[in-house]
Amino acid sequence: MGRLPRILGAAMGTAARRPLAVGLFVTVLALAGAALALRLSPTTASKTLVGSSSASYQATQRDNELFGEDAVYVLVRGDVSKLVLTADLESLVALEGCLGGNVPSGATPIGGWSSACGRMGKTKPAKVVFGPGTFLNESVTQIGDQFNAQLSAIKTDGQKQYDNAYKLARGRGYSVAAAKKVAGEARDVATSQSVADAMKLAIKYGILKAPQLNDPGFISSIVFAGGKAAGTPKARFAYLFPNARSSLIQVRLKPGLTDAQRKAAIANVRDAVKMKDFRLRNGEQYVVTGAPVVLSDLTTKITDSIVLLLIAAVLVMALVLAIVFPARRRLLPLVVALAAVAITFGALSLIGASLTMASVGVVPVLIGLAVDYAIQLQARIGERSGPRATREEVVRAVGQVARVGAPAVAIAACATAAGFLVLGVSPVPMVRGFGLLLVAGIFVGLATALTLGTAALVGLTGRAGGAGRRPRVPGAVAAAGEILGSSARGAGELVRDNPASRWLSARGRGVRGRALGAAVRRPGRVLAIGLLIAVVGWAADTQTKVESDVTKLVPQDLPALQDLQALQKSTSVGGQIDVLVQSDKLTTPAVINWMSDYQTRMMKRFGYTEKRGCGKAELCPAFSLPDLFGGQTGAGKVTSQSQVDDLLDAVPPYFSQSVITSDRKTATMAFGIRLMALDRQKDVLDIMRSELHPPKGVDAQLAGLPVLAADANAAVSSPWRRLLVLVLGLLAVGAVLLVAFRSWRRSLTPLVPIALATGWSALVLFAIRVPLNPMSVTLGALVIAISTEFSVLLAERYRAERIGGLDPAAALEKTYRSTGAAVLASGVTAIAGFAVLALSDIRMLRDFGAVTVVDLTVSLLGVLLVLPSALVLGERWRAADVRLPRPRLPRPRRPRRRRRSAQPAPTPDRVPVA
Repeated sequence: MGRLPRILGAAMGTAARRPLAVGLFVTVLALAGAALALRLSPTTASKTLVGSSSASYQATQRDNELFGEDAVYVLVRGDVSKLVLTADLESLVALEGCLGGNVPSGATPIGGWSSACGRMGKTKPAKVVFGPGTFLNESVTQIGDQFNAQLSAIKTDGQKQYDNAYKLARGRGYSVAAAKKVAGEARDVATSQSVADAMKLAIKYGILKAPQLNDPGFISSIVFAGGKAAGTPKARFAYLFPNARSSLIQVRLKPGLTDAQRKAAIANVRDAVKMKDFRLRNGEQYVVTGAPVVLSDLTTKITDSIVLLLIAAVLVMALVLAIVFPARRRLLPLVVALAAVAITFGALSLIGASLTMASVGVVPVLIGLAVDYAIQLQARIGERSGPRATREEVVRAVGQVARVGAPAVAIAACATAAGFLVLGVSPVPMVRGFGLLLVAGIFVGLATALTLGTAALVGLTGRAGGAGRRPRVPGAVAAAGEILGSSARGAGELVRDNPASRWLSARGRGVRGRALGAAVRRPGRVLAIGLLIAVVGWAADTQTKVESDVTKLVPQDLPALQDLQALQKSTSVGGQIDVLVQSDKLTTPAVINWMSDYQTRMMKRFGYTEKRGCGKAELCPAFSLPDLFGGQTGAGKVTSQSQVDDLLDAVPPYFSQSVITSDRKTATMAFGIRLMALDRQKDVLDIMRSELHPPKGVDAQLAGLPVLAADANAAVSSPWRRLLVLVLGLLAVGAVLLVAFRSWRRSLTPLVPIALATGWSALVLFAIRVPLNPMSVTLGALVIAISTEFSVLLAERYRAERIGGLDPAAALEKTYRSTGAAVLASGVTAIAGFAVLALSDIRMLRDFGAVTVVDLTVSLLGVLLVLPSALVLGERWRAADVRLPRPRLPRPRRPRRRRRSAQPAPTPDRVPVA
């Protein structure tokens, strides 16, 4: 600790000697940071959910590169028969072409280049568009080509038979006329046989003439199942026609799109379905939805909400600070905190990082911590300079605080940063980013409090003291400041100076006196009770519910969520899971049959059959490689390599590009999955993984956004992982304190209430039934970090008072009157800031705010109540580094307690002032 006072003295001394220069420099940095922070854009990319080294992330990236990102669905609600058997089918074909960005060379897109079709024609954001219109149109084209090719083949074969017969007849001596007659008869026989074979196939598949898109008979034979109710689509086309009242268009966007490009593409899809050119005439309706749409809209919603909530939080914190912090410039800590936040997020923008969902939670935490640092320093300077001090006296007090007060604040900040640093071991990248951003913000907040806070405090002090000349400001600003100042003073007086508050204050002093007395007399009993409650809390934490149903964590009035629920209601599907299969032997019959068998087993396992359809099944069919072979033989099995090769050669690229790469080494099996809680979704994925068993030489991995979301949720919600984070956090904090203090006692004593506070907060959360969520589940680290701040500051102030000669009871009393009051003020301010989040209409933020309020309140009260016992008991164990007198315990039954003076005279058994 030898160098730390010198470093802090240099920083604070420079700010005190040159307040204007330092204040302007930090203010410019803050303004520049705020300007840079405005460029930050939120991201919901998959890389924020799962680490890039995980198998599921790598499989998802590979799947996206080859087959496109998770699908944006265009649900067509309405009678399928009216859609495909009328002119609406042509509108659907045109819409799918628009979504694919298909504009013929030299042509003008539908609606012009300024329309949604024109914009998509320029940017071409879609990798694959797969829907009923293009499917049927391509089928017509391919079957028509095959039909014409068959006719041409019959004609060519007849001509070949004619030529062969003619040559044979002439070789046997037939005349030209006789040879022609024999050749003609041979041609007629061959043609008749070929036509008969073709007619059998045509009758079987209902193709009696060249197919046309506007031929209801032909379209019906492709789409609808025979032997079932009229208008029932074939089960094998469930990915296009989930039921008789729903049709699906899938738009899989290109990989690598930025969040802004993805958002623009989704907006263009929405605009396209609203164009009159694609309006359906039979009452069908378009609904644009899917996981990418929900995430995009949720990001926008959260961004808008955070701006409003941040403004509200700052106003509430300012009001609370004006009331609870008894200092002349009580709003200065909030100004310092806002500058720290601006600089931190400006630096985040400067390095090119993005704003994740978890980064949102950094703002109130960082404001609370920076306010605490500023309050602690301001309170200590105020103690040493007095309320009416001159600038010279304030500068002198700054030098003293830099030597004897600021080091404790700096050590507490380092320990707090260590508590958050353990989040770096999280398997979820956005949680790691949350922790690292907080660590950086803590040091920025401390530096800002040391410089800007000191400079402002000195600069706002007149040469002649508090009554001296004030800086000149414009009249309107002065009037506004006077109004605000009067309002703040009035609010404080209203809260503090009334009979109820005076009674509560007197009761509070009595409670505090009894609590401190109990800590001095029976510290072991106090700690034992605290430990017992904490153990119950740790046990209860394993039973605390983690809400992982995404549909319950977002605003219920979010249009994208309502559309996604409409998709599931219509199709029984809310998302898609891909099984990425890679092998050099991919197209062998053994691998194809394994894929088909696996797909059938999984759908049956999770409730799907062709007879029942999707209904309440958890998995449903989606377009996969085995579907290309369905119907080839009895049960979709292939028996020869030639059968596989011939079919893949014959399948048009439009169909094959969605399920197999051109080199035929990578393919996908797809499953539609219902919306469900992420913990149940993880169970489904685990079963699917356990049942894979690919053939030798074949690699199969689950991929897709539902896979990443479920894996990320499992990683952060495990109670044992939460416990591990708590243990690592305590070890990290203890290590920092041990390095700083070089004393086991001084290092371990502040950790006692910190450790207990984690159990108490867990018990309170379990009792009030506030569920955790993927954003708040890691707040155990928050309890450790915030508790560290409170505990270290109070412990070091107590130690200073004991070294100064006070006995335990007096030292505790003075510590809680000075540093304790500042800790309480900063804690209440931070709690008020988080409480604002509870007003959000986003349940994820609302629960996060509620959990944080509980955690901060419990940790603050716990430290204030239990730390005295830990301090007194720690002295009894006598560390070798500091020789303090054994606490003299007051007698249990003393008729009247004498009032102690603030500074008792030194006696031989007390340590002299350092």
